[in-house]
Amino acid sequence: MNLFGIQSLLTLICYFFFTFISFWAIQGIHLERILHVSNPSQYKVLIVLFSIGLGYLSSSFFLELINNIRNLGYLLK
Repeated sequence: MNLFGIQSLLTLICYFFFTFISFWAIQGIHLERILHVSNPSQYKVLIVLFSIGLGYLSSSFFLELINNIRNLGYLLK
Protein backbone atom coordinates (compact mmCIF):
# COMPACT_ATOMS: atom_id res chain seq x y z
CA MET A 1 0.00 0.00 0.00
CA ASN A 2 2.85 2.38 0.78
CA LEU A 3 4.29 1.93 -2.71
CA PHE A 4 1.06 3.20 -4.30
CA GLY A 5 1.17 6.32 -2.14
CA ILE A 6 4.75 7.08 -3.12
CA GLN A 7 3.97 6.51 -6.79
CA SER A 8 0.93 8.82 -6.58
CA LEU A 9 2.98 11.51 -4.88
CA LEU A 10 5.71 11.22 -7.54
CA THR A 11 3.08 11.47 -10.29
CA LEU A 12 1.53 14.62 -8.80
CA ILE A 13 4.93 16.24 -8.31
CA CYS A 14 5.87 15.47 -11.91
CA TYR A 15 2.60 16.89 -13.24
CA PHE A 16 3.02 20.15 -11.35
CA PHE A 17 6.74 20.43 -12.12
CA PHE A 18 6.38 19.89 -15.85
CA THR A 19 3.32 22.18 -16.01
CA PHE A 20 5.33 24.93 -14.31
CA ILE A 21 8.28 24.37 -16.66
CA SER A 22 6.04 24.47 -19.74
CA PHE A 23 4.29 27.63 -18.47
CA TRP A 24 7.67 29.26 -17.96
CA ALA A 25 8.83 28.20 -21.44
CA ILE A 26 5.65 29.35 -23.21
CA GLN A 27 5.89 32.76 -21.52
CA GLY A 28 9.13 33.41 -23.43
CA ILE A 29 7.60 32.84 -26.87
CA HIS A 30 5.41 36.02 -27.00
CA LEU A 31 2.53 34.47 -28.87
CA GLU A 32 0.55 37.72 -28.73
CA ARG A 33 2.55 38.97 -31.71
CA ILE A 34 1.46 35.97 -33.79
CA LEU A 35 -2.13 35.51 -32.59
CA HIS A 36 -3.35 39.15 -32.75
CA VAL A 37 -5.02 39.07 -29.34
CA SER A 38 -8.25 41.02 -28.99
CA ASN A 39 -9.04 39.98 -25.40
CA PRO A 40 -6.06 39.65 -23.02
CA SER A 41 -7.93 37.46 -20.54
CA GLN A 42 -8.66 34.86 -23.25
CA TYR A 43 -4.99 34.91 -24.19
CA LYS A 44 -3.98 34.22 -20.59
CA VAL A 45 -6.41 31.29 -20.37
CA LEU A 46 -5.01 29.92 -23.65
CA ILE A 47 -1.47 30.09 -22.28
CA VAL A 48 -2.53 28.26 -19.11
CA LEU A 49 -4.31 25.55 -21.14
CA PHE A 50 -1.30 25.12 -23.43
CA SER A 51 0.91 24.83 -20.35
CA ILE A 52 -1.31 22.20 -18.76
CA GLY A 53 -1.45 20.17 -21.98
CA LEU A 54 2.28 20.34 -22.62
CA GLY A 55 3.06 19.65 -18.96
CA TYR A 56 0.79 16.61 -18.96
CA LEU A 57 2.32 15.22 -22.16
CA SER A 58 5.90 15.71 -21.01
CA SER A 59 5.29 14.34 -17.52
CA SER A 60 3.45 11.31 -18.94
CA PHE A 61 6.43 10.64 -21.20
CA PHE A 62 8.83 10.96 -18.28
CA LEU A 63 6.78 8.69 -16.00
CA GLU A 64 6.35 6.06 -18.72
CA LEU A 65 10.08 6.17 -19.41
CA ILE A 66 10.80 5.51 -15.72
CA ASN A 67 8.22 2.71 -15.67
CA ASN A 68 9.70 1.06 -18.77
CA ILE A 69 13.22 1.27 -17.39
CA ARG A 70 11.99 -0.39 -14.18
CA ASN A 71 10.33 -3.15 -16.19
CA LEU A 72 13.54 -3.94 -18.09
CA GLY A 73 14.60 -5.92 -15.04
CA TYR A 74 11.95 -8.53 -15.87
CA LEU A 75 13.54 -9.06 -19.27
CA LEU A 76 16.83 -10.06 -17.69
CA LYS A 77 15.32 -12.59 -15.27
